[in-house]
Amino acid sequence: MITYDTPFTTSAHIHSLNGAMDEITVLGEEKQGNQTVYTVNYKGTLCTAIFNIFTCSYFADDKYGVITQ
Repeated sequence: MITYDTPFTTSAHIHSLNGAMDEITVLGEEKQGNQTVYTVNYKGTLCTAIFNIFTCSYFADDKYGVITQ
């Protein structure tokens, strides 16, 4: 995983909020095949997210994409 030197905060569609927007912190990224998967922090939970280039927005999966350490 590529970890960013300076994590950044942005808005994202949140899975547990049925797609409603909330703030996340993007911590890093990892290439999985043709897809880039981002590691994000959403209210203290580490989870995965994707970036949709057509809508220019992140989609964070805090239900099924939770990262356990």
